[in-house]
Amino acid sequence: QKQIRSWAESYDRGSPEAVSGASSIASVFKLPGDASTRQYFRIFWKDGKTSILMRMESFASEGNGLSFIAIQQHLARAGVDVPEILDIDPERGTLLLEDLGDVTLLRRLQDVSSAETERHLYEQVIDELVAMHANASPAKSANGLPAFKLAFDHEKLMWEVNFTFEHFYDTYLKRTILTEDRSHMLGAFSEICTMLAAEPRVFTHRDFHSRNVMVTAGESGERLVMIDFQDARMGPAQYDLASLLKDSYYQLEESQIERLLDYYVVSWEAKTGERVDRGQFRKVFDMMSVQRNFKAIGSFASFENRRGNATYLKYIGNTFENIRRTLLRYPNYSRLRELLFHYYYF
Repeated sequence: QKQIRSWAESYDRGSPEAVSGASSIASVFKLPGDASTRQYFRIFWKDGKTSILMRMESFASEGNGLSFIAIQQHLARAGVDVPEILDIDPERGTLLLEDLGDVTLLRRLQDVSSAETERHLYEQVIDELVAMHANASPAKSANGLPAFKLAFDHEKLMWEVNFTFEHFYDTYLKRTILTEDRSHMLGAFSEICTMLAAEPRVFTHRDFHSRNVMVTAGESGERLVMIDFQDARMGPAQYDLASLLKDSYYQLEESQIERLLDYYVVSWEAKTGERVDRGQFRKVFDMMSVQRNFKAIGSFASFENRRGNATYLKYIGNTFENIRRTLLRYPNYSRLRELLFHYYYF
């Protein structure tokens, strides 16, 4: 840890090469960041091993209570595959993590040559999701995790909806939405969010898509490891499923989605002994997909509005298509679909 601190101090001074000689660090390379302000570095040790250094603002006041650390420990106890934390330096805002490589699920899917292989990968990921939903939720845990007190209630779900109106339609597209049209759209979303907020809640990842699962070698095949879980909170199981199966970054065929939803339900029933109403489960999944994808569009636009980061704007088309295809299944929301796309395209 002293060597990591020395390197971090040198990096901040603009001379990271200063740590050498007696140090066991051979070299350090900066890695591309994610959508957050965190920084990532790969550390090459002189013994040939590697680790990942994650840097953020100082969390000296939180220490091991930092959300990332507390949730990592909680998920590990629940039997969910998460990266091991090797060391922490709260004062300097650094975490030393197990190196899982550079292959995300999204990247691994580029090498898939059949629908069967694709489905098998997703089934492995869903196994981790079922383990989290079943074992990490409060009923199975005496842990007083702060995330247990946070939930996707109506207020939070509608906050996300309004976030997209503000950042996508109002700020990015600079659309002038007629009062009666905005009222209809918000009313329809409020109805959807009321239904979603009434659903049973489990411990959800909150951002569970193909970029937040790492694929790495394990003792008996590929490991699929969950990352970026620090914003977890309580919500419908379908929140994570919508993030995964209606992904902005990777489009699954509808037939594949059907089979994977069924796989989740069968796995959940086998693990918990609970029976699931499949029709209701699918309806909630669809409505959650609409809300979740709509929120993602707002996030992509906000990165451009707030940080000048246009990287994610290219995913808005895919995400809107997810919403369009889903709403086509529900004639009672045809007006919502028409208005959403009218102000998007025209």
